[in-house]
Amino acid sequence: MDSPKAPVRAASIPQPNGSPAPAPTPGMSPELEQTLALLSSHRAVLGYILLGRGHPVSIVRHSGVVFEGEQGKKYAGAIGRIVESVQAGLEEVHAGDGDADELRFLRIRTKRHEIMISPDDRYLLAVLHDPST
Repeated sequence: MDSPKAPVRAASIPQPNGSPAPAPTPGMSPELEQTLALLSSHRAVLGYILLGRGHPVSIVRHSGVVFEGEQGKKYAGAIGRIVESVQAGLEEVHAGDGDADELRFLRIRTKRHEIMISPDDRYLLAVLHDPST
């Protein structure tokens, strides 16, 4: 028997410096707001960066000191290039198939971190994770 579910609310995103959470971003769905709040509250997540698709990509929102300032801009550019490169590779491999493939999720593991990238039509969401935690 299913119990009644509470209405979904946009959760506030805790900030690492203790400052108040930012106001909701216009045009962002409550589901996305809630997902970002859940991600930033996970202990193994070092931060996330939400990018607007375009050339160049633009930072819509971020959480975690790793994505602040110039470092955040470097990550944003690298993530945009990675997604473009993988998508171009998929198009090259499937050229002439008539059934184009598209990137849905990308996970990259390095010696120190793991970055997970989830692209959609409007945004690129990247989450930096400490796999040893």
